[in-house]
Amino acid sequence: MGMRRRNNVLSIVLAGGEGKRLMPLTADRAKPAVPFGGSYRLVDFVLSNLVNAGFLRVCVLTQYKSHSLDRHITTTWRLGSMLGDYVTPVPAQQRLGPRWYTGSADAIYQSLNLVYDEMPDYVAVFGADHVYRMDPAQMLAAHIDSGASVTVAGIRMPKSQADGFGIIKTGPDGTTIEEFLEKPADPPTIPGSPDECYASMGNYIFTTDALIEALKTDAVDEMSIHDMGSNIIPMMTAKGEANVYDFARNQVIGATDRDRGYWRDVGTLDSYHDAHMDLVSVHPIFNLYNNDWPILTSLPPLAPAKFVQGGNAHESIVGAGSVISGAHVRSSVVSHAVRVHDGAYVDGSVLMPGVVIGRGAVVRRAILDKNVIVPDGAQIGVDLEADAEHYTISEGGIVVLGKGQRVF
Repeated sequence: MGMRRRNNVLSIVLAGGEGKRLMPLTADRAKPAVPFGGSYRLVDFVLSNLVNAGFLRVCVLTQYKSHSLDRHITTTWRLGSMLGDYVTPVPAQQRLGPRWYTGSADAIYQSLNLVYDEMPDYVAVFGADHVYRMDPAQMLAAHIDSGASVTVAGIRMPKSQADGFGIIKTGPDGTTIEEFLEKPADPPTIPGSPDECYASMGNYIFTTDALIEALKTDAVDEMSIHDMGSNIIPMMTAKGEANVYDFARNQVIGATDRDRGYWRDVGTLDSYHDAHMDLVSVHPIFNLYNNDWPILTSLPPLAPAKFVQGGNAHESIVGAGSVISGAHVRSSVVSHAVRVHDGAYVDGSVLMPGVVIGRGAVVRRAILDKNVIVPDGAQIGVDLEADAEHYTISEGGIVVLGKGQRVF
């Protein structure tokens, strides 16, 4: 083995999404900055996966309402500068004229200076708003072995659930991508597995030269919407240069049998709520306590959680600095610095930092964003018809209050 240049990968995280389906949680912040799991923000999952795998040069492309995301990245994700490692937010640069990013491919095209500055051999382009553990280094190894121009991470999904995703149709070899289909009515299945389809996870690894060439070709195509999944991947697929990487092959150190292969797109209020309920089951479907592959973040300096006056929490996560006083909390994710007062009852809910639940209040199947104050005796999630006059209610009947929203 000769000397291998360290860090021959540049990672680009696409974090520009508006997240309209997560309103009101995205009224004031970009989707990747939405808090998740009591201690984290959504972007922490992809960044932890990249950094744990040794991909230590990471550009996070931001766009809408990016202040809280930029601040989180610059204050939390500080890597050692001596070896040239960094995680940095990159706002829309408008290098090619006064316009926002028109699509995910245009975002990378407008930011090609980042690639030219680093001249990596490979560019990893990952999405910013999924909850999962993955070792991208194994995907990189598969990409290098294959000689493909691009490798797309695919997750096996029952055919019955696959119509809402970008679906990968492979050739008979099971790895060469023959077609990339956006939300097909009749999704093609995996060779040898007639009930499963490969759904794109929105994670790609490119050989640098091929990526630059494809972006330049796409940039001058007036018919293109300049999207990675709709334009760039199909262009490379047509040339026979795209491969799929089976996420089921990925072995993350410390994974349990139960949480291996977990991946959730938390793009809707219901999927966001469901993913939180996955965390608090007795044998969690997603295990936050895997210290071999930690999900990294930073937390404010707070005292430990406290339970007083007979207050208790069952099947729940409770963050630091929270006090549960004479109240009952069940199947809930309680973030840091939350107060739940005497006689209150919280069930199946997600409480973000700074939430206060007053005496005797009832909160059921709800998501309360930061600093929501529930007055004494108030009820949320008990009478959905009454709640619908004031609050957002998801298709699945979850009551959602935005940041600091007044409770009636």
